[in-house]
Amino acid sequence: MPAFPAPPPSPAAPAPPDFPAFPAAAREAVHNEVLRANLRRATHTIRDRRRRAVAELADWDRLRAAGKAVKDHTMRHLDRYLLQLEAAVTAAGGAVHWAADAAEANRIVTELVRATGEREVVKVKSMATQEIGLNEALEAAGIAAYETDLAELIVQLGHDRPSHILVPAIHRNRAEIRDIFRAEMGGWGRPAPEALGDDPRELAEAARLHLREKFLRAKVAVSGANFMVAETGTLVVFESEGNGRMCLTLPETLISVVGIEKVVPTFRDLEIFLQTLPRSSTAERMNPYTTMWTGTTDGDGPSAFHLVLLDNGRTDTLADPTGRQALRCIRCSACLNVCPVYERAGGHAYGSVYPGPIGAILSPQLRGTASAIDASLPYASTLCGACYEVCPVAIDIPEVLVHLRERVVQGGPVTRGGIRVTLRPADGRTAERAAMRAARLLLDRPGALRAAERLLARARRLAPRRLPGAGRAWTDSRELPTVAPESFRDWWARERSTPQ
Repeated sequence: MPAFPAPPPSPAAPAPPDFPAFPAAAREAVHNEVLRANLRRATHTIRDRRRRAVAELADWDRLRAAGKAVKDHTMRHLDRYLLQLEAAVTAAGGAVHWAADAAEANRIVTELVRATGEREVVKVKSMATQEIGLNEALEAAGIAAYETDLAELIVQLGHDRPSHILVPAIHRNRAEIRDIFRAEMGGWGRPAPEALGDDPRELAEAARLHLREKFLRAKVAVSGANFMVAETGTLVVFESEGNGRMCLTLPETLISVVGIEKVVPTFRDLEIFLQTLPRSSTAERMNPYTTMWTGTTDGDGPSAFHLVLLDNGRTDTLADPTGRQALRCIRCSACLNVCPVYERAGGHAYGSVYPGPIGAILSPQLRGTASAIDASLPYASTLCGACYEVCPVAIDIPEVLVHLRERVVQGGPVTRGGIRVTLRPADGRTAERAAMRAARLLLDRPGALRAAERLLARARRLAPRRLPGAGRAWTDSRELPTVAPESFRDWWARERSTPQ
């Protein structure tokens, strides 16, 4: 049978060197009314459903605390559990490969695919592969990679980038998806029906028929995993469409690329996350498909299984007592759906496969803060705390954001790839220090402070809207408060002197 045409190229996962800082990247999205309407409708719908699903469990707070405890315990003993996982996978007939960074992971996967003699792979649950830019590495080696999650398919066909952890095509509406299917499907597989409409059932059926022929002929699949069980060597994928079941059972070779933080100690630990993850992500009591596999079994499923354990900055993140909270993340996306910044800016402005509040703390730790986008991500938040309230593993995202802001401003040394490096100091540090010294001088002299307040009140019509001399990162998104006609001190003196 002839090979399918090559799929459209996927965007590289790392932010391009010239990717702008978050405020600039978000500016266009904030003024895109269609995009904002799509985001508002989708995020409000998901979070309202999640709220009802969570309310059904009287012990939700205890489940949340238990998930946090399991994750924290695992991170403290990660070396032990990873070695236990390797031994269990190997004993079950699988092969384990260790990848220190994206380049090593891409090389390992490319060599494994080449060894099969195949030039096509199907993919499922693959955020880690997006993080390392695997599709581009395979394409450079002459290997076509086909996304099979419906939203990932939409993104790939649309020559687009993911903008949400759970719903990567959340920024697209039904009409846009219909147009993408009509224009692009025929270029690399079964075309969309000529009379395809924008009804969700029609779109889903077009995708099902398009993907079915790829499932039936695929010899190699690449997956991620939601969890890895150290005790048994079992990998687990939660999904809602059934494409995961097809990718994980039909091909002859299965290659799973998984971040090292996804390991949990025992099979019983899954009981917690089987309850919290579906409710926090899709607002379901239980996800429709839960696929688990342990090594290989003769006559059942893939005959070869390879597990690629990915570091790519995770060990460096683990070394930070405050920042390591980000490694608890189970990728539910609940924080995105309640974030007022994400709702208005969308996911593309974060310059990462991990958008929203979790991306604002995870990407700068995995990639460092040398680029404009990564240095600005800790500021892409109002610190309202909504993300912490909904997180099923209690990641205190506001705390980590403030911690990373301090790191960026101070330009202090951090560990990156085992090497101590100094981060770039933020602009305006000198001006900030001068302003603080001036404020201290004024606040130490009550008479001077009173005179300054009265002068400011009399000149209130001349007060600028933006703070003079402050960096654009502050003034572009904030206006100075309106000056009151009199100071509180004068108001209090006048009110107290009024006869009762």
